[in-house]
Amino acid sequence: QVQLVESGGGSVQAGGSLRLSCAASGQYSSHCMAWFRQAPGKEREGVAALDSAGVPHYARSVRGRFTISKDNTKSVLYLQMNSLEPEDTAMYYCAAGLACYIVFSSYTYGGQGTQVTVSS
Repeated sequence: QVQLVESGGGSVQAGGSLRLSCAASGQYSSHCMAWFRQAPGKEREGVAALDSAGVPHYARSVRGRFTISKDNTKSVLYLQMNSLEPEDTAMYYCAAGLACYIVFSSYTYGGQGTQVTVSS
């Protein structure tokens, strides 16, 4: 059984940094791993994705501040978040799938999320 478990969330002040981790267990085929987030009252949105060629893709709102990476030896996906803003406050989810989809539900596997709160 495949599991994706996020960690690393927390509360920080604006301008601070956090690094999220997504540990994957179990055998699975994945050509894309991604981070999504969902703020209260808003739809879940894509933040960053890493495709099968290792090319990162970012939402415009986080480009230049967030970095997605993966440690293949440990099967861990990371999201380094710098210069955090109150607008980044959300539950962050990781996902794994056969392609980089825009919609979270299109991914084969998804985690339960980790909360990020940024105060001004």
